Amino acid sequence: MLQTRGYTTAVFRTIMRRTDAPDDVDAAVSARMQRQRVLREGDHRFAFVIEESVLRTSVCEPEDHAAQLDHLAICAALPSVSLGVIPMGHQRRRWPVEGFWIFDDEQVNVELVSSYLTITQPREIADYARAFSDLSEMAVYGARARALIDSALDALA
Repeated sequence: MLQTRGYTTAVFRTIMRRTDAPDDVDAAVSARMQRQRVLREGDHRFAFVIEESVLRTSVCEPEDHAAQLDHLAICAALPSVSLGVIPMGHQRRRWPVEGFWIFDDEQVNVELVSSYLTITQPREIADYARAFSDLSEMAVYGARARALIDSALDALA
């Protein structure tokens, strides 16, 4: 939801090479870009938490990485978006091993190396909600998150 076209393309190309999947990267990137419209449309609310290391780990060319960081800062300023960044060096109380997305109390999507899971069991959804709450408490927001993004941008120069 927060990725630029260049960043997404680099990620999908890496996955394609690793898995010998068919080259449908352009279609997949277009679909991902299309779904981002919900960030600006309707009465939706989004809460994202990312690790500072994600800001500093490049999976694409430096200009695409810089554009991705700028895009994160822009998205963080949207009224529908809350973006938290967990600073490097923060003492961890929770460490999920996978990326996950919670959709209200209806479902959780989990992205694994070999598959994409959809979880609908209330007990499991509650587990992910607790994990997200714990991660959210470790994150910084607003100007402090923006400072981490800016610092990652400065490190690219």
